[in-house]
Amino acid sequence: MERRTIGAAALEVGAVGLGCMPMSWAYTGSRQRGEESLRAVHKALDRGSTLLDTADMYGPFTNELLVGRVLKERRPEAFVSTKVGLLVGEQHIVANGRPGYVKRACDASLRRLQTDVIDLYQLHRADPEVPVEETWGAMAELVSAGKVRSLGLCAVGARSARRSGARLHDGTIRQLERVQQVFPVSAVEAELSVWSTEALDALLPWCAARGVGFLAAMPLGNGFLTGTLTPGEGFEPDDLRARHPRFTAEMMAANQPIVAGLRRIGRRHGDAVTPAQVALAWVLAQGPHVVPVPGAKRERWVAENAEAAGLRLTAEDLAEVAGLPAAQGSWD
Repeated sequence: MERRTIGAAALEVGAVGLGCMPMSWAYTGSRQRGEESLRAVHKALDRGSTLLDTADMYGPFTNELLVGRVLKERRPEAFVSTKVGLLVGEQHIVANGRPGYVKRACDASLRRLQTDVIDLYQLHRADPEVPVEETWGAMAELVSAGKVRSLGLCAVGARSARRSGARLHDGTIRQLERVQQVFPVSAVEAELSVWSTEALDALLPWCAARGVGFLAAMPLGNGFLTGTLTPGEGFEPDDLRARHPRFTAEMMAANQPIVAGLRRIGRRHGDAVTPAQVALAWVLAQGPHVVPVPGAKRERWVAENAEAAGLRLTAEDLAEVAGLPAAQGSWD
């Protein structure tokens, strides 16, 4: 697989990563099977998808434990990204950016991941009660201690920006400019897909201008852009899409022309090329510093996603994607 670099340290990863969250968190619980997920992680490494993206809150904790079982056997082959800063309660999630907590959380992640170093340690969300510079300073001390190789930041939530009329990622850029004064940012993780392109406006150019890697979260639109979801089929109550405005039967039906367009483009490249592969190839085409991190928990989907790294969209293809209908339905 093509290799791409993250940040000024030029850390190399496969062009398509693996989002491990669906194996333990946020998606249909009845379809989460540990042994099957383990095989999926092994398949990702076999296919060159070396970036494994997890977080301590996924599960919570169980996702890191699962990834750790693979790392115990294949640590040299993997690029490990995990996150800190969010705590999961009974019915809520809260931020914790206190320096002491960050250091304890890192040690706990290292134990669960069965490794002595994290390749990319990301701040999941800034704590509104703690200056982000203090949190970032504690994370930088972990680099100095040899427990972490590089630091990243996840984009802040979108709802407040949309309500205020500001550009979607203005808040994230302000945070980035503050923490960059403390220690270099190697990567930013934010949503980017065919039906969610806001990062192209300012955030992606900010990263490109500074040599910062961009990890494209949800590049398959929470599964919609794969073309494998049936409108009206419904989701189990523990699946985040059960409460998502774009995943009502009405909105899924209304947005089918987007999938149809991806499928049409794929056919020009071969009968076996899927809408998901076209969607990932589009993300890859947004810049050499961009690494899509599609979530998957089955070997089949991991292999299909990895193959997208070899798909090169033409100028005609990219123009056709740009001309697809805008997604209907709120993304909040």
